Amino acid sequence: MEPFYEIAAILTLAAILGAIGALLRQPLIVSFLATGILVGPFGLSLIQSHDKIELLSKIGISLLLFVVGLRLDLRLIRTMGSVALATGLGQVLFTSLFGYLIAIWMGFPVVASLYIALALTFSSTIIIVKLLSDKKELDSLHGRIAIGFLIVQDLVAILAMIMLVALGAGTGKGGTVFQNVVLIFIKGIGLLACLALLMRYLLPGITLRLAQSQELLVLFSISWAVLLSAVGEYLGFSKEVGAFLAGVSLASTPYREAIAARLVGLRDFLLLFFFIDLGARLELSLVGPQVLNSIYFSLFVLIGNPLIVVAIMGYMGYRRRTGLLAGLTVAQISEFSLILGALGVGLGHLSMDAMSLITLVGVITICLSTYMILYSGTLYRWLTEPLKIFERKHPYREQMITDQWKDAEVDVLLIGLGNYGSGIAQHLLERRKKVAGVDFNPQALEIWRSRGLPVFFGDVGDPEMLDNLPLHKASWVVSTVRDKNLNLTLRQLLQEKKYSGNIALTAQNEEEAETYLSWGATKVLRPFSDASEEAVDSLTETMQLFPAGLDWPLDLAEVKLRKGSIFAGQIIRDLDLRAITGISILAISRAGRVYLDPDPDFQLFPADRLILMGDSETLRHAEKYLQQIGEAEPASDSKQFAFAEIKIGADSLLNGKTLAETRFREKYGTTIIGIIRGEKRLPMPKPDERLEIGDKLVLLGTSESVESLKEKTIL
Repeated sequence: MEPFYEIAAILTLAAILGAIGALLRQPLIVSFLATGILVGPFGLSLIQSHDKIELLSKIGISLLLFVVGLRLDLRLIRTMGSVALATGLGQVLFTSLFGYLIAIWMGFPVVASLYIALALTFSSTIIIVKLLSDKKELDSLHGRIAIGFLIVQDLVAILAMIMLVALGAGTGKGGTVFQNVVLIFIKGIGLLACLALLMRYLLPGITLRLAQSQELLVLFSISWAVLLSAVGEYLGFSKEVGAFLAGVSLASTPYREAIAARLVGLRDFLLLFFFIDLGARLELSLVGPQVLNSIYFSLFVLIGNPLIVVAIMGYMGYRRRTGLLAGLTVAQISEFSLILGALGVGLGHLSMDAMSLITLVGVITICLSTYMILYSGTLYRWLTEPLKIFERKHPYREQMITDQWKDAEVDVLLIGLGNYGSGIAQHLLERRKKVAGVDFNPQALEIWRSRGLPVFFGDVGDPEMLDNLPLHKASWVVSTVRDKNLNLTLRQLLQEKKYSGNIALTAQNEEEAETYLSWGATKVLRPFSDASEEAVDSLTETMQLFPAGLDWPLDLAEVKLRKGSIFAGQIIRDLDLRAITGISILAISRAGRVYLDPDPDFQLFPADRLILMGDSETLRHAEKYLQQIGEAEPASDSKQFAFAEIKIGADSLLNGKTLAETRFREKYGTTIIGIIRGEKRLPMPKPDERLEIGDKLVLLGTSESVESLKEKTIL
């Protein structure tokens, strides 16, 4: 078959199987391996141009390692500190040691057992980042810890490749293994020294000039990755190590994010050919005998890897939930494992039956761990009791974030301190409300803690989250989380705690809003709807009605009257704006309608947009003047209004009068919202309703006015 037609057919099948995998919520790696098996000799036998596909796969691997090196963020390891190193190295040592012993027990040779053990230790950074990103957990505590020890794993993987290449050189060439390891070490020092000089004196200048053309910068990056990959293989390190160092050499430039973003799509496309080539080379006759062994190893990875992470993190003072959620990210082996296995086959260290075993374990663990991560909350609820053995009596690393504010006074408990939540917090504080924040992002908590806000570490999906919060003090619980399932979980947890205050949930659309209201939410926040209305107000602004480039020594400016402005509700005459600031109001825009040259009795409302005219200095002064926010009076208690029932006696002055004649609201500061007359109930009675002896008046008013009215004997 013509190679072009061959690749076209392979890509079509890969797209179809990839779509099926996406429906099953599986990573593309599984679909690509299935494509390779389908087009290989045990399937449709479509692959004839093995050399071309192998070349594309090698370039794909080079780009993969290049991007890993490019995004190597050692600062994250430093930020997470000991926990990233301890969990990363601890899990690698545990898995490799016991994996090696299991492989020996199964009868594999020593070298093959070493490869299998190393392959079991590495987890897929690509898959984990994608899953955590989809769940919006990248910035959570467990997400940051997981990314930290995955970086540690990547570094260990690179070192392992170097050592295995040195071992291969010792068995395939003259000299002892020790001599070849020393030689590899010397070559490595020389290569690193050359790269250090290039990074210091040459690469910054080159990237600065090339950055003027994004296409040229990307082309240089690809060529640099492939060149260093070739140099690495020539020196005996393998092309993977060379590509990784190429990425590290550009990681310190300010263009690393732009380069990585441009290369991700190309990397994923070329990696397709690696997995297809791997799947096509699998001999199914060798796979069958390894099924039972692969199940044993898969159970070891799916259960053993998370448990060792939970144990290490528990010992270090983290809660069992944080340990489990981080541990689930290592419950699979990665593309690194398959690359390592392919390297072993190429060096003659590994037989195809061992490679088949590694591939089977990869498919099983990737498939199952994906669901384990997606449904980690449910999994934790099932395992919460057994996992207590891994948690200290006082998990101090997370409790220290909470205990500081245990006795804080709270009006509003705000869950979620992202952009939207932080904006709500700021406006609540401006109105003198007592706010406490909850989030799972340590950085967001640190920012608000530094500003004096009581903050608590917590995750909505955690059944124990509410245990450490001052829930009984808060009159409002506000969730800015935009996940329907998490908001449902929060509502259930609040019900279990018998919370009697108000609940506000954030909806992404009207369907969600209706659902939340049916659940009993007091208030539904609609950030997208509110923001779109604000955007329309901005787009229909009054400024566009005025001619541009006015040849006059005065400027125009638009000022929006904030909702808390002390001038909201006033008429223009009372502002005395010209006398105070020296500017004039030319027009006012309200809800898309424009009022030109408003008269002095025009009343201002919140969100009005005022078009002002004056010189630049007075305009700045006027804007600052109009943006003044009035200080909200703090509520004396959590209930601002009260109900009461007052009976009309035989000697009451109200007997026989209509509601209109009583002038009740004017005299007593309360409103009659109903009348109880014997067995009858009259809600919202009309003004001409005549009162009778024995009527019970149902009143609504402030706590003070109701209490004052109860003391009056006139009724």
